[in-house]
Amino acid sequence: MGRTVTALVTYDGSCVGTVGPFPVDVPWWAEVGPVVAHLEETLGVPVLVLRLLTVEGADGARDGHVTYHVAALRPPGNRTGCDFTDDDHPLRLPWARASGIRELLDWAYRHVDRTGRPEQRKTWNLAGLFRLPTADGPVWLKAIPPFAAAEPIAIAALAEVDPDLVPTVLASAPGRLLLADIPGTDCWDASPAVVADVVRRLAAAQAGIGTAPHGIPDRRPEILAAAVGELLDGPVGAELRPEELRAVRGLRPRWEMLADCGLPDTVVHGDFHPGNWRRGDGPPVVLDLADAHLGNPVLDGLRAVDFLPADRQRAAAEAWITAWRAAVPRSRPAEALRIGEPLAQLAYAVRYQEFLDNIEPSERVYHLGDPAAAIRHALDRAARPSVPASV
Repeated sequence: MGRTVTALVTYDGSCVGTVGPFPVDVPWWAEVGPVVAHLEETLGVPVLVLRLLTVEGADGARDGHVTYHVAALRPPGNRTGCDFTDDDHPLRLPWARASGIRELLDWAYRHVDRTGRPEQRKTWNLAGLFRLPTADGPVWLKAIPPFAAAEPIAIAALAEVDPDLVPTVLASAPGRLLLADIPGTDCWDASPAVVADVVRRLAAAQAGIGTAPHGIPDRRPEILAAAVGELLDGPVGAELRPEELRAVRGLRPRWEMLADCGLPDTVVHGDFHPGNWRRGDGPPVVLDLADAHLGNPVLDGLRAVDFLPADRQRAAAEAWITAWRAAVPRSRPAEALRIGEPLAQLAYAVRYQEFLDNIEPSERVYHLGDPAAAIRHALDRAARPSVPASV
């Protein structure tokens, strides 16, 4: 279907016009690079996409007709004004305000020697991403919300064991990271050998972490079990049929069974799919640790298997099992994969609800219905496992 865009453009707090609808060739709502390019050509002034306002005719975080609030950085000419008031919201994130983006960029430029304009690549409730040209090559400024504050902590913990596994952090402060560029491509089409290598390296690094770093969220099995119970007792549970509620409550013993498989609690990536692995000339680098936490590493093994094509799932599962058997000889990682498959979906339900609880109303469209959908996926995985049967 594709994405079409309307922009409500403000300058210095006043609405100066509307642009659109116009098509863009990237369907994902958060990818705002092509939106910025079109608007700057149309208006003749630099702009920033601040936030999503409405979506019509879409299912998921892509396609449909999307309306954004856009800030012009200089007054655009030949605009007729528009009827839009930018009411603030207590949950609005800093990079959804022009002043917040200016402050982020000012901070970044205290750490690098800029050589050109920043490029806004992505903005949504989970992150803002800017590519900054510098004298030493491009670097990336990532703005992160309070509920993803563990990302720099997790990067540092893994880097102590395997520095080449994670991005190089040039600077960090609350709510922001400045990262070195990683040339290459994402690993959606990675070979079985590359899949096995990155899975093995993450497991080895996780096994090598000693004491859990301070400040990382605690999502060990017993904590997640309680959080799932709270979801089921609240509004999310009301979205489920009685038989679904009974079935998902019946999964609760699996949390203790998972803990008994002997895998250590460690720093978990939380979203370890191949789109978050990047590979150039060297070994893959693991990106985007916004969902990192202290927990059972089975979540990462399952995420890798879940997102890979069927012909590469076995390579991922076997590499993960082999790595953990070597790291913790008395553990039972193959059993953990089978036990944990529906539990991983329940963990995602808890995380999606955390997003919904901490973002302003117009951005909730990204995640509405996701907690209940993840719970239903858990029930489906319990009934029809997708982990290769012979691992």
